[in-house]
Amino acid sequence: MDRAAIVHDNFLRKVKDGTLPPGHAPFGPLDNPQAVQIFRSAVLSRALDRKSRAMQAKRQGFYTIGSSGHEGLGAVAAALRPTDMAFLHYRDAAFQIQRAEQVPGQNMTWDMLLSFACSSEDPTSGGRHKVLGSKALNIPPQTSTIASHLPKAVGAAYGIGAAKRHDPEHACLPDDAIVYCSFGDASANHSTAQGAFNTAQWTSYQNAPLPLLFCCEDNGIGISTRTPTGWIAANFQNRPGLKYFACDGLDIFDTYAVAQEAAAYVRQHKKPAFLHVRTVRLYGHAGADVATTYLTKAEVEADESNDPLLHMVRQLEQLGALSREDALKIYTDTEARVNRVADEVVTRPHLETNQDVMASLIPPKRTCKPTNGPTAEARSKAFGGDLKAMKDPQIMSRLINWALTDLMLDHPEIVMMGEDVGRKGGVYGVTQKLHSRFGRDRMIDTLLDEQSILGLAIGMAHNGFIPMPEIQFLAYLHNAEDQIRGEAATLSFFSNGQYTNPMVMRIAGLGYQKGFGGHFHNDNSVAVLRDIPGVILAVPSNGADAVKMIRESVRLAREEQRVVAFLEPIALYPMRDLHEDGDGGWMHTYPEPSETIALGDVGVDGDGSDLAIVTFGNGVYLSNQAKPALSAAGVNARIIDLRWLSPLPKEALSRAVQGCKNILVVDETRHSGGVAEALMAHFAETSDANLARLTADDSFIPTGPAYAATMPSKDSITQAALDLVGANT
Repeated sequence: MDRAAIVHDNFLRKVKDGTLPPGHAPFGPLDNPQAVQIFRSAVLSRALDRKSRAMQAKRQGFYTIGSSGHEGLGAVAAALRPTDMAFLHYRDAAFQIQRAEQVPGQNMTWDMLLSFACSSEDPTSGGRHKVLGSKALNIPPQTSTIASHLPKAVGAAYGIGAAKRHDPEHACLPDDAIVYCSFGDASANHSTAQGAFNTAQWTSYQNAPLPLLFCCEDNGIGISTRTPTGWIAANFQNRPGLKYFACDGLDIFDTYAVAQEAAAYVRQHKKPAFLHVRTVRLYGHAGADVATTYLTKAEVEADESNDPLLHMVRQLEQLGALSREDALKIYTDTEARVNRVADEVVTRPHLETNQDVMASLIPPKRTCKPTNGPTAEARSKAFGGDLKAMKDPQIMSRLINWALTDLMLDHPEIVMMGEDVGRKGGVYGVTQKLHSRFGRDRMIDTLLDEQSILGLAIGMAHNGFIPMPEIQFLAYLHNAEDQIRGEAATLSFFSNGQYTNPMVMRIAGLGYQKGFGGHFHNDNSVAVLRDIPGVILAVPSNGADAVKMIRESVRLAREEQRVVAFLEPIALYPMRDLHEDGDGGWMHTYPEPSETIALGDVGVDGDGSDLAIVTFGNGVYLSNQAKPALSAAGVNARIIDLRWLSPLPKEALSRAVQGCKNILVVDETRHSGGVAEALMAHFAETSDANLARLTADDSFIPTGPAYAATMPSKDSITQAALDLVGANT
């Protein structure tokens, strides 16, 4: 049977005849008008759930996850301020509805129904997904990802204290705000959640300000799997650095009082807390899920008998705040209003074209205060003797270090975070001296957890910072790639450009390291980054380009609010020579501070028409090594440095290879899923030149003498070029 109809009929009957569930009498600081308003919010949440199901049945609405059973969370919203950023569990409609009562001009009935209908007029996602969220209510939108929002909640909370010490231009959270983050009992077991709890505790243990309120909505089940009785309490009651509070979400008076106490603790002490709220889940998990397929009828009916709306009616009547007759009228009037509004909502427009859907993939540009670069005095103080060394050619790692210094001098909102980026100066020394130049507030040594590193960056970006997280090795990104795919890259998309998290993620990667690490310290696959819509992937091949490209990457993050992955080729960090020992052929002087390489600009070395070698990263270095042998064989070649791997700079590439009879793509990533696949497709579609590709094998990278055996080399590039040109002469 339709459990939603049963719950509805039960409410009407039990309120009418007064057979309400037993429970505690109302007590505490919640006053009568506010208690009635929380009930109204709960009733609207329930009516919207019921209407959502009806809309889906008529194919007028789309997939949603209901909030029925969790309506008591409206009392938590009442205990917080609308300036407290809230990252919400997907069952928190009542929270959002109640928060809207604190902000004038909101119409949650209209807005949420637009979301259910996926109308392009939905003020949150623009019709892209049913999401809770609202810019006006300080609720960044969340989809149904499992616990992926917890790491960024930690980062956002950290960003409140950090902004007090270094006020970013685009800060949006007041100094006395807290961050609220809710989730289910099943999600609390996820590794992402456990990492966030640990990071919050680790931070709190060191007395760093972290005003964060976790809220576990414990309905005792995750889809079909029961949470062991008492598990959440046993797990969280005695964690160091994380104060535990518990309340009964079926009792809005208890919930309000405890939530108020928890919020006051977090706000006053700037320390994280864990609010454990008992709830029930009505109807089933989501969509067409039927709880009686995996729960007994008695278990389902036990939850239904504890309908939080029935408990609210009982308590409000006991208090004399609302009669049962008036409660019933609120319920029926609300349902009628929702039905009337829904009849209008289903006539509203939807997204239609691919341009409509993709319009918010790229965040909107924002106005930033102009900067004139760091002063001579500031540079002299920061660089010291390095200023003189800038006149001489240097290796890539040192040039990047200087570029980071200039950028941090020019933009106080830049913050770097990662394993060993501070005192140690990074695993390859790229961030040496930055800790002494800018202090630990801007050079944050994190715990060893990539999810927490990226979450810290995403969260701090919510409060106006330009984070530059460092992932020590490309292979380690896979521990946390959903923070980019499921959070950073989707935020603008699902908020219709209203929320963004600009950042420049620095990653040491690719192959060719001699004698170090194997496949975990040498990873020549960038597929996971190129596959994420909206993410920019930059790969410099030399120190001068690295400086100019990282300057452009920061500009893209700061002014255009983009998410940039800046992949630094490990093997080229220390590279000095090109052809023979001591020639210094791969070192460069430090570019002037005004010099940049714009997004989409490719490098062209030479004007040969016999052959264009299209490559990037280490491939540029190896192709330059091969060039003398090609010249000796009479092949007049040019080398095209791709630089920007995503989005692929197609127009610039086409211009760069014009007039060439042959195109050889040299790709240090793998044959399957590598960059060459996209390049070959592009040239096949746009060029009449003869094509060939040289790629790495579909293999992991070993340690030892065979470190480069699976990847292109100077000799294999030379032979592939000669074979291509020779076959077409």
